[in-house]
Amino acid sequence: MFAQADWIVKLVIIGLIIASLVSWTIFIAKLAELRKAMAAERIIHAEVAKLRSLEDANSDPALSKSVLVGEASAELALSADALQDGDGIKERIVSRFERFEAALSRKMTRGVNILATIGATAPFVGLFGTVWGIMNSFIGIAEKQTTNLAVVAPGIAEALLATALGLVAAIPAVVMYNHFSRQISAYRALVSDTASAILRLVSRDLSRGTVIVKKD
Repeated sequence: MFAQADWIVKLVIIGLIIASLVSWTIFIAKLAELRKAMAAERIIHAEVAKLRSLEDANSDPALSKSVLVGEASAELALSADALQDGDGIKERIVSRFERFEAALSRKMTRGVNILATIGATAPFVGLFGTVWGIMNSFIGIAEKQTTNLAVVAPGIAEALLATALGLVAAIPAVVMYNHFSRQISAYRALVSDTASAILRLVSRDLSRGTVIVKKD
């Protein structure tokens, strides 16, 4: 069927097969990345929830390398001569956290938009292949001046194959995109919860006057 197809239909079919392979490659890679990130963040969140101060986080080997802990500690170090301005310090830490979360979101969504593009365009690409194949079938009918099924069927089959491949590429891509959108939202919410917990540690230290500035 493929060997007898018009070269444009062949390009459409090859393009849709490549799009499907790209979708599954992104799915496998992103699934592993998100599972690893979620597992690590759950551990960090659980550990932070047990602590009483930011210094405890800096002393914990599992948390000392956390970017959020590092951002809070870095801002406290820069604000060492203005620790009395607790609200200002917390505002700057929140700004650092927001910047980190935005960068994290960009990292986690990398590649996911490709799934959305494939899901949105693949059916139309397949439809184009279908229209082109059927058009060629009608041309064949006109040239041979016959409506014999043996003459018409191959072109129609090629056309329907393009439509089928368009759906095969699009449907999984849309499902994958929706799945990752939910997972990334859940991950961002977990990171935000961790950031809030760390900010509470800083606020607690500032209220007590027990802030220990970490020296690099």
